[in-house]
Amino acid sequence: MARKYEFSWELLGDIGAGRPNLGNTTRVEVYRLMQFTFRDIIEKHVGATETDEIFYQAGQLAGQAFYQHMITPTDDLNHFVNQLKETLKELGMGILRVEQVDMDKGELILTISEDLDCSGLPEDSYEICTYDEGFIAALL
Repeated sequence: MARKYEFSWELLGDIGAGRPNLGNTTRVEVYRLMQFTFRDIIEKHVGATETDEIFYQAGQLAGQAFYQHMITPTDDLNHFVNQLKETLKELGMGILRVEQVDMDKGELILTISEDLDCSGLPEDSYEICTYDEGFIAALL
């Protein structure tokens, strides 16, 4: 299948040149408007399960690119987590907290508050943060 928009970091463009007056910030409602309208239309075409998988995979792709361009590689878990905390907060993406670590099992329990996708949404019977899950899975 021919690809029109295979992702690369360069597709993000030169924000300074493209938005000399508005800069690189916008309101969360604008981001959520884009995300939830994409989700709605994709779900109409392929169903809820496949839509969740698409958003998870998109989150994974974003997490991989984010790691490559925004995180300095390290083998030290504490350094990595602290670097990730600072970067997410600096970019206004959320506030990362490590709730629990079990190195023997290789398990981490993380929470991200004030995130772009889910914080402040009403509680519902279904998951909406599948993009975030893929993003974090790729980072780890």
